[in-house]
Amino acid sequence: MGHLNYNHLRYFWAVAHDGNLTRTAEKLNVSQSALSLQIKKLEDRLGQQLFERRGKQLVLTEAGSIVLGHADVIFAAGEELLDTILERDTDREVLLRVGALSTLSRNFQIEFLNPLFSEEKVRLTIRSGSLTELTALLQAQKIDVVLTNQSPVRGSDTPWLIHPIAEQKVSLVGFPKRVKKRRPLKQLLESELLILPSKESSIRLGFDALIDQLEVRPRIFAEVDDMALLRVLAREDIGLAVVPPIVVKDELSSGKLVEIEQLPKISETFYALTMPRRFPNSALRMVLDASSGLK
Repeated sequence: MGHLNYNHLRYFWAVAHDGNLTRTAEKLNVSQSALSLQIKKLEDRLGQQLFERRGKQLVLTEAGSIVLGHADVIFAAGEELLDTILERDTDREVLLRVGALSTLSRNFQIEFLNPLFSEEKVRLTIRSGSLTELTALLQAQKIDVVLTNQSPVRGSDTPWLIHPIAEQKVSLVGFPKRVKKRRPLKQLLESELLILPSKESSIRLGFDALIDQLEVRPRIFAEVDDMALLRVLAREDIGLAVVPPIVVKDELSSGKLVEIEQLPKISETFYALTMPRRFPNSALRMVLDASSGLK
């Protein structure tokens, strides 16, 4: 079958946008007959008539409209390629492709991406998945950054860069009625039902060390690896949640939940994973520069 000739496509694209063969030939500094021949070759290759003549104007056929839509995308991508590789100043839209761990706090994701929300020239795509899935996409250059709260291991064969972007203290959080009378931490942990992160989380490692140190046997109602679900359970007043306050920021602001006590020596670190880049993404640079305010 052979490949599409992009010179033929570009000639068609120019004529389709101008609508006049003679005028387009003058702009491209080619003869009208040569321009007609190029378009005819494209039509032969596609097996479709792309224009029909109405008076002195060329009008796109249905097939021609479809081809023009694809040509617009192709040549816009070509200009974007040149802008990126040649590092040209441009007002073009910047795309930032974000991968976020599926269990990561939505509030944290919003805080991290917040500097971009007022940028008219930035477009975001956000996908969730496991750390293994997301780092594979990162290495394949299919996403620009991975957000995670799992401490990633970097060996000699792992090319990504690890940016610690925020560290959040962890607290006991619950309904105000549960703390009408102040009680010592050990008593709280022994008497109240608890909603905990799963055993695989860094928070849980710190919590288990804490209760061992305090010689406490906690009453565990649920162990959850999804921060969004943990937030919902906390709002249902089932018990006290062990959580970074950012996860329940809205509930704390409204007074529905209160931060009862910060747990000593327990924190959660959030990371951004990126690949070394010769051509940096300006939107990515913006959020990484601003992320120091999240710590």
